[in-house]
Amino acid sequence: MFGPFLSPLWGDVNDGLWFPQDASTFAGEVDSTFNMILWICIAFFIPIVIALAWFAIKYHQPKGGKATSRVRHNNVLEISWSVFPAFVLVIMFVRGSWGYLDQREPPTGAAEVNVQAFKWDWSMDYGNGIVSPELHAVVNQPTRLVMRSTDVIHSLYVPAFRIKRDVVPGRYNVIWFEATVASEKVSQAELDEALKDAEENHGGDFDPERYGFTRQGYTYFDLYCAEYCGRDHSQMQTVVVVHETQEDFEAWLAAANVKPEGMTDEEYGRQLYQTRGCQSCHSIDGTRLVGPSFAGLFGTTHALESGEQVTVDENYVRESILDPRAKIVAGYQAVMPSYKGQLTDEQINSLVAFIKSLNGD
Repeated sequence: MFGPFLSPLWGDVNDGLWFPQDASTFAGEVDSTFNMILWICIAFFIPIVIALAWFAIKYHQPKGGKATSRVRHNNVLEISWSVFPAFVLVIMFVRGSWGYLDQREPPTGAAEVNVQAFKWDWSMDYGNGIVSPELHAVVNQPTRLVMRSTDVIHSLYVPAFRIKRDVVPGRYNVIWFEATVASEKVSQAELDEALKDAEENHGGDFDPERYGFTRQGYTYFDLYCAEYCGRDHSQMQTVVVVHETQEDFEAWLAAANVKPEGMTDEEYGRQLYQTRGCQSCHSIDGTRLVGPSFAGLFGTTHALESGEQVTVDENYVRESILDPRAKIVAGYQAVMPSYKGQLTDEQINSLVAFIKSLNGD
């Protein structure tokens, strides 16, 4: 808000020397405040270190020597080095409070996305049954995030937007942003080549970090969890896509929860396994993670924490997705969040088909 009036005092804050890309209306203010505090600290640090070294050399005396001065205090000096820095601290506080207050009050009419954080993934609810692990917004339009956690404290952090806010169990936290840089869309040929590489060399795992764009071909900004939340905290990241127009955003919404044309249930299930956080807790190669491995799982019988036995069939898989605490497999903790309202019947059916395919039949 006030950054444009004071930023000339601190130099160009968007030169890439200290910060990632400037991609929101908050970035200039945050960067400018940081640079102001940095240069103030440098202005104090350098003279103090020089004086410290000079005094140590100038007043060095052999052990046992007599004191050269018995001055106990200097009122002018002591008042000066107390009062003057106090004014500097007030300036730093006021400057920081401007940006903080701006981020606390979303503008009227901002688009709203409900964010759910859980170990170890994100779920973005756009309403009307449209849920995605990716955060999508429109350039130059404010977006309000209403956030909650289903387990432990997480923290939503988008470096390019300079926003960070804790996501706390048992309450809602709110943050907003207005992106100023739109994501680009790669050519269809480049996208097709990446999809082919993912299928042939990575078991169908399309990792945006590997290719620099999403499965739909959008470049993106990183979104991280910035609060240590357990074993796979470092993997709790997703992408932010900023659309050039409202029409492009609505086109993405229309296709977000729909199986791509020509894709089989098994293929779509594999895609959901990779994009909806399943791979964080369930391996497909037999490795034991937080939850049971999907490899060879379908049709087998497992002991439950209750002492009962259960056969893994279509109904069990569906129930485990919608109400994961109903039947807990012995030896595992009840930490899986419910995907009720987040996955359509078609998506659940595709996940079942994918899990079936891992039996190798």
